[in-house]
Amino acid sequence: MNNQFNLKLQSWLNDDNRTIEEGCLLLLQMENNQIHYQNLLRHPNKVAVMKFLLSELQKRLKVRLANITHQQVAEMEEQVKDIVKKNFAYLDAASSTTSDEEFRKGKRADHDQLPEDIQALYVENLDLLHRMREVHLKLRSLSLQQVSCPDSERYPFLQELITLDKKRHHNWDLYDHFILPAATSAASLSPASPSSPAAPSSSPSTSPVEAPGVSTAANPASASSSSSTKTTTKSPKKSPSSKK
Repeated sequence: MNNQFNLKLQSWLNDDNRTIEEGCLLLLQMENNQIHYQNLLRHPNKVAVMKFLLSELQKRLKVRLANITHQQVAEMEEQVKDIVKKNFAYLDAASSTTSDEEFRKGKRADHDQLPEDIQALYVENLDLLHRMREVHLKLRSLSLQQVSCPDSERYPFLQELITLDKKRHHNWDLYDHFILPAATSAASLSPASPSSPAAPSSSPSTSPVEAPGVSTAANPASASSSSSTKTTTKSPKKSPSSKK
């Protein structure tokens, strides 16, 4: 609601065709003073009324925008406090290697098998964390130098910290949930599927190996050898003269 009304104020101030009636109505909505509203509408010097409305509404809009910015900065500071608590708890630790140890906890066991672009996300997150630490130190130093640090000076540091943290979480999401494709070696070791071509199986009708005791009549060489054996072993017929 506040943002919409601020847009109306800004639109009236930027409009070359603005009217006194519209300006007086906007002022009435902010101060809720009917007497002042009526006096402005009835005032004979319209130029003076318009000049007053321009100055008053511009001043009120500036205050309203400053209040909104202060509220935004306060909300951003709460976000940054959570970010600092989660990521920079090691700053006050005695060991200087705590940050690296904390970071290595997120490294996958199969990190070296991941594609290069996925491995790069892990490395980028380390750089993002270092940059976040630098920005946080600048923000803390700024707050110490000035007791009442203006919102306009804190805002860019807060915004960068929040943006860097979102990027880091996005990288972790891609890195942690990446699924490696199935290994090709596993497929080569698996048994052949029914649809894959296989060596023709031998059947009793086509097998070249004969079972014991079975004649090889189908083999021409074997048939010839058997025929010649029968011929040589057959006893000759006796001639008629031998019957005497």
